[in-house]
Amino acid sequence: MAAASAASGFRTWLQTHGFSWLTPKRLRALTVTAMCAAGLVSTIGVSGSTPPTSSARPTPQHAHSHPAT
Repeated sequence: MAAASAASGFRTWLQTHGFSWLTPKRLRALTVTAMCAAGLVSTIGVSGSTPPTSSARPTPQHAHSHPAT
């Protein structure tokens, strides 16, 4: 959701600066490209979880053998 908002903000920024080379067709192409790039970065480039730390690994339980008496 945030990625789409960023792409939309980028499009608005481009449109308000009134670049002479930015025709409606080019603006549309840049919008589609920005949306695709934002979607890829948000799904591939950003992970939603952190890897486990070494302290989070369970320690093996050793069975203590008692000598037979």
